Amino acid sequence: MPVAVELVVRVGAVVAAFLLLPLLVGQTEHKVMAHMQGRLGPMYAGGYHGWAQLIADGVKFVQKEDVTPRGADRPVFQLAPAVTLLPYLLVLLVVPLGPGDLVGQPLDAGLFLVLAVLAVPVVGVMMAAWASANKYSLLGGVRGAAQLLGYELPFVLSAASVAMAAGTLSLPGIVAAWRPWWLLWQLPALFVFFVAGVAEIRRPPLDAPIADTELVFGYKTEYTGMRFAFMMLAEYAGIVVIASLTTVLFLGGWHGPAPEQLGWLWTLLKIFAVCFVIIWLRVTFPRLRVDQLQQLCWLVLVPLALGQLVLTAAVRMVI
Repeated sequence: MPVAVELVVRVGAVVAAFLLLPLLVGQTEHKVMAHMQGRLGPMYAGGYHGWAQLIADGVKFVQKEDVTPRGADRPVFQLAPAVTLLPYLLVLLVVPLGPGDLVGQPLDAGLFLVLAVLAVPVVGVMMAAWASANKYSLLGGVRGAAQLLGYELPFVLSAASVAMAAGTLSLPGIVAAWRPWWLLWQLPALFVFFVAGVAEIRRPPLDAPIADTELVFGYKTEYTGMRFAFMMLAEYAGIVVIASLTTVLFLGGWHGPAPEQLGWLWTLLKIFAVCFVIIWLRVTFPRLRVDQLQQLCWLVLVPLALGQLVLTAAVRMVI
């Protein structure tokens, strides 16, 4: 296959996955929350097991009026959803689904690209908050900036621990170097990475920038119609990305009891298992206050990440 055609096929497959997987996660969240909270609506809309719930939501968003506040900075306001959403597409380009060629674009410094790109959505959050001309949105954006910039440090440190253990920044290389005993050795890094990742995508119970009981809907308050749908799609895409990175860095990616040819299936199963845990957290735990969020970051996650990094460096020096 010519190189150009192969590249188009790879990018097309990643874009298709980018559009499909967040929708599946959104549908799954409807069902999981309906079961856990005894909510009957999502279980019956559209017939068998509420299969049409997501379709009904899509039709609702399309029909809603697209409103821009009178005092808003229109270009910035309209661009913010794209700035929040598109970085997750770039991340999925370098996440390996299986051994060999099952990756959109293999890069020797793929982890470096991922960590750099995941710092961009905070810009979209601040754009949406500032341009909305709404006090609730602005306060949510300030919270979001403080939270995302704070949790970026333990997020990066825990990922660096895995890269140091594997001796490479390539995501396929990290999966290839993974061993089952890493799950115990890198357990503190896994905890830090997962919690910081949930904070990075602003999911409950770490969703102070949205905080519907205090800020209406935070930086998303003034968005309607398809732009609000893009904001929600960014949230679900973030879930998929954090679950994918957790799977690749800590859970062995395509390694499993299945034959190597079915490694992609094993990877997807792990990704959806991590997505289920993220949804489970939303249903189980109450929202943390802003001061509790900062204490968790600076007094728990950062020391744990630093300790794991020192331990990994010591072990690498010995072996």
